[in-house]
Amino acid sequence: MLGSLSRRQRAVAITAVLAGLFIAATVVVIWLVLRPEPTYRPGGDVAGLTAELARSVPENYPRVVFRDVTDSAGIAFRHFWKSRSTQLPEDMGSGAAWGDYDNDGWPDLYVVNMAGPLTLTAEQVAASPAHSALYHNNGDGTFSEVSAEAGVQHRGWGMAAAWGDHDNDGWIDLFVSAYGANTFYRNNGDGTFSERTREAGLADRVGFWAGASWGDYDRDGFADLYVAGYVRYEDVGDAVSVHYDTEEPASLNPSSFAPELNLLYRNNGDGTFTELGVPAGVAGLPGRSLSAAWADLDGDVWPDLYVANDVSDNALYRNSGDGTFEDVRYGARVADYRGAMGIAVGDWDVDGDPDLFITHWIAQENALYSNMSTQLREAGSESAPLQYIDEADRHGLGQIALDYVGWGTSFVDYDNDGYLDLLVVNGSTIQQRENPQRLIPMPDQLFWNRGPEAGFYDVSSVSGDYFAEQHVGRGAAFADYDRDGDIDVFIVNNGGRGVLLRNDGGNQNRWLQVVAEGRASQRQGLGVKLKLFAGGRVQGHEIGSQSSYLSQNEPVAHFGLGELSRVDSLSVVWPSGERQIFRSVATNRLLRITEGERPN
Repeated sequence: MLGSLSRRQRAVAITAVLAGLFIAATVVVIWLVLRPEPTYRPGGDVAGLTAELARSVPENYPRVVFRDVTDSAGIAFRHFWKSRSTQLPEDMGSGAAWGDYDNDGWPDLYVVNMAGPLTLTAEQVAASPAHSALYHNNGDGTFSEVSAEAGVQHRGWGMAAAWGDHDNDGWIDLFVSAYGANTFYRNNGDGTFSERTREAGLADRVGFWAGASWGDYDRDGFADLYVAGYVRYEDVGDAVSVHYDTEEPASLNPSSFAPELNLLYRNNGDGTFTELGVPAGVAGLPGRSLSAAWADLDGDVWPDLYVANDVSDNALYRNSGDGTFEDVRYGARVADYRGAMGIAVGDWDVDGDPDLFITHWIAQENALYSNMSTQLREAGSESAPLQYIDEADRHGLGQIALDYVGWGTSFVDYDNDGYLDLLVVNGSTIQQRENPQRLIPMPDQLFWNRGPEAGFYDVSSVSGDYFAEQHVGRGAAFADYDRDGDIDVFIVNNGGRGVLLRNDGGNQNRWLQVVAEGRASQRQGLGVKLKLFAGGRVQGHEIGSQSSYLSQNEPVAHFGLGELSRVDSLSVVWPSGERQIFRSVATNRLLRITEGERPN
């Protein structure tokens, strides 16, 4: 056809065709650039977003089951009384804490409760059956509730619990945070406690307090206390707001309220505390803080502080060693404006530095911040600043969390293979459409760490019937409560029953647990750093660094060792600077070490 045209006509025709093709290509490019991104909505599938990183359960998964033994263990805890009144404080709690309050060698359990809706009268709060509970470990797999006789039957809107030996008398004391006034109980050493909040200088603030974490930030041998402030809550009536593309009452949206200050209580060494959050640089504004963890993240022996914030940037405060902290969140790449709830701290990839795992609100994925310090040092950057990289998607922990709201969590080697695994407690803050008095329940998740190259696999479906159930989960506290060599967990479910999950099968592999007692350092061993050398691998643990969401793990270092019958060596660095080395340590035992004493 073109052959019948003149040269000029052919040139015009070819130019017209090319121009048409160019215009079409331009339109396609503009459409690809400007088209709206696929919107993810919980429970939905988006091509290229929700399926490409799916992982099936590997054939060599651990044959370990977490069994619900709550009833047979004698624990009868139910969170909340009556029906919610659709107010934020009612939906955020509560947590639990493991600690050996009577020094009999068995970890006891304290579970925080909420009396009921904020509409209760003072008389109703006093009469509510929903009080915080202390369960004494009987040493035979069962517990006895001793809350009333021990004097720790906290009533109100409790949030977090944390055990800490504030006066170094060898008896751990108890701090309970709350919506309203916090409470401090001093351990009398005879199975009872005395409420000493005002005398200790801890009764100066009324507000909405969340996570509580003990740590000796100034290394003077006395435990200091950090308390996360959430929001300055007030009843906003029937107003409606949008939170992450979800319409809900404004009374449930933390963005509706100004953030609360965080509190740093310095231990004066005489049984009292002084609040120094602002001068120390860790008051936390404008963050809406829920959890905080003390850990030496940069390896300089001084405990740093990571704070998980809801609908605001997370914070990383580097300890300057002079009583103040430097905010390094942006340089370290962990600010991450999401809805952060729980924190786990541990060296998941066994490269010698502590990593962070953060649970988030729905449709935001959870975060796995791998500490890059070792890699930077190997590249010759000895003075490089603290830096992290979020590798959640790469290692099976990000995309899989899109449909969940994550809360309590912890790194824990549940199968004793030498790699830290993760358990995540889930539960929505969104009301059920058909019954607005109840929140949407969700299943919890167990992730098995297959090693730094393969990463994590969700093995919930093969690890116990409980993971097929759905609850409104919040706090989670971990301990080997039956002293059989594997880690168990207690879970607090908002508006539901608390659940004790016993690890059955984790002790098929060998293990070593370490309890540290300080002398020049804090008596409870907070901040003690251990390195275990065995089988060509080095495992690290810092006692007291796992605070999770509103909860506290037993302050015992737990190492999984596979088939190894002995550990080559165990290195211990105390906050005071004291160092000890234990050589050729037998496994399958609980090792008690004391600062300054010569190894056996």
